[in-house]
Amino acid sequence: MAAKSTKMELIKQILKLRDAGFSIKAMGRHTGLSRNTIRKYLQRFKGQPLKDISPGELSVLAYNGDTTDYKGERFSRLTDHLRYAETQLSRTGVTRQLLWTEYKQGQPEGYNYSQYCYHFNEFLRHKEVVMHIDHKAAETIMIDFAGKRPCYIDLQTGEQIRCQLFVSVLPHSGLIYCKAVDSQNTYDFTGCINTMLKFYGGTPKTILCDNLRTAVTRPSRYEPVFTEACDQLSDHYGTVFTATRPYKPRDKAMVEKSVNIIYNHVLGPLRNHLFYSLQALNEAILQALEALNRRPYKGSAYSRRQLFEQHEQHLLGSLPAEPFTPKKTIQATVQRNYHVQLSEDHHYYSVPYQYAGKKVKVLYDGDTVEIYHEHNRIALHNRTDRHKAYHTQPGHMPSNHQHTLEVKGWTREDMLQKALLIGECTYRAVEYILSSSIYPEQNFKSCYGMLMLQKQYGTTRLEAACKRATGGTRVNYTMIKNILQKGLDAQGEIFNAPPLPRHDNIRGAGHYK
Repeated sequence: MAAKSTKMELIKQILKLRDAGFSIKAMGRHTGLSRNTIRKYLQRFKGQPLKDISPGELSVLAYNGDTTDYKGERFSRLTDHLRYAETQLSRTGVTRQLLWTEYKQGQPEGYNYSQYCYHFNEFLRHKEVVMHIDHKAAETIMIDFAGKRPCYIDLQTGEQIRCQLFVSVLPHSGLIYCKAVDSQNTYDFTGCINTMLKFYGGTPKTILCDNLRTAVTRPSRYEPVFTEACDQLSDHYGTVFTATRPYKPRDKAMVEKSVNIIYNHVLGPLRNHLFYSLQALNEAILQALEALNRRPYKGSAYSRRQLFEQHEQHLLGSLPAEPFTPKKTIQATVQRNYHVQLSEDHHYYSVPYQYAGKKVKVLYDGDTVEIYHEHNRIALHNRTDRHKAYHTQPGHMPSNHQHTLEVKGWTREDMLQKALLIGECTYRAVEYILSSSIYPEQNFKSCYGMLMLQKQYGTTRLEAACKRATGGTRVNYTMIKNILQKGLDAQGEIFNAPPLPRHDNIRGAGHYK
C-alpha cells in the first residue's frame, strides 16, 4: 500500500521546531511523528529556514519522495494506463487483477498490486464527484422498486411469497412512502401510484421513474416513450411522467437513498415477524413508515413529516374525486353510420358524424367508453351489458337523422301538445289525422309534416288553413299544404251549399233492408 503523505501543517510545525532549536526527539513528542519521518523531512529542506521558503517550494520539497502521490514519470505512465483501465473495468470478465497483470507486462518496473489498487481508487474517487441539487417543494416525486423484496406466508399452501416493494420520496422534505405489491405489472403499478398520491394528499408537477417496462416502452437519454398507462395517469392526475437517463441511477439519487433507509428502518425491524397476507404485511410496513417519517433528522429538530406539512403539502396539486382506473385501449375506424365497434362485447358506440371514416383511439373499462381523435375526446358513453348493440347519442347525429329519431320517439300526447301550441284548429286537425287510422303511430309522420309547415308559412296561416280544412269531410297533410300553397287560407271557411231537394229518384235507407 502506498504511504500516506504527511499533512502540510505538520511539516511546517517540524520546520518551526527545528528553527527554534528543538531536538528530533522533542519534535516527535510535539507532532506525534516518528523520528525517521522527521529526519526524512529535515533532510529534504537541508537547513533552509521556513521564512525563506515560498508555499510553492514548500510543496515541491515536501512531496517529491517515492512514498507520496507524486511519482514522476512512473506515476505519469500509471495515470495514462488508469484512463484506459477505467473504460475496461465495466466489461464482462474484466477485474482489477487482470488489468494490473496487463499493466505489469507492459511496465515491469511499475507499481505492485496493492499500490496499483490504491492509486486506482484515488483516480476514480477524484473523477466521481457529484453535484448537490436543491429540490423545489412539491415539484417532483421520485419512484422506484427496491431490489430486496419482503415476503408473506400463504396460509393455504404454506409457501413463502416474495413481493415487490414500491418506494417513493418527495426530495424537498424527504417524506417517504412504500408499499408491497405482488408484481410490477400495469395493474399493480397504477395501484401504487393511486395509493402514493393519496398518501401525499396531492399531485406534484412531475413523477420521476427509472426505465422499468411498465412505465417506459423506449428508453432514451432525451426523449423516452412512455406506456399508455403512464399517459392515462398523467391525464387523470394532471401531472407528467419523466424518466432517468439509461444506466444513470444518480438521476434519482434521493429515492435510491430512500430505498436503503427503508431497508434499515422498515424491513430490518420487521425481519423476524411472520405475515400471512399481503394486507397484513402492508399494515406493518405503513406503521413502521409512519414512525420513520415522524422521527427527527439527525442533528435537527424537524422530521420528514413536519417539513412536508410546513413547506410542501399546500403546494401540491389537488387530487381528482376518483382514483385512476386502468383502461384498455384499442385503435378503430369510425364506420359510415358514425359508430365505433367494441369487438370485446360486439357493441357499437356513436361519435359525432363528422368523424366518419377517421381513425380514433378507444379507452374503456367496465363502466365507461371514451373515444379520442388526435388526443381530443369526442365521445363518452356509459358501458352497459344490455342486449341493445347500438349506443347512439342524438347530438352525434346529423340534423335529418335527428328529425327521424325525434318523430320515431313521439307519442299521441306529444303531437296533440305541439298542435295546441299553434291553435285550436290545428289541434282538431291533428286529432282528426291521428283518429283516421286504427294505429295512430302510422300517421305520426303525416302530423309531423303538417306541423313543420309553420316554419315556411307561419303559425297564423297554418291555423287558418287547418280551420278551412276541418270544415270539409277530410283532413290530411296534402290538403293543408295545397291550401297554403294556393293561398286558400285567406278565403275563410268553405261555403256551405244548401242541401239537395227531395225527389222520387232518391232511394232511402229502407231500400237496402
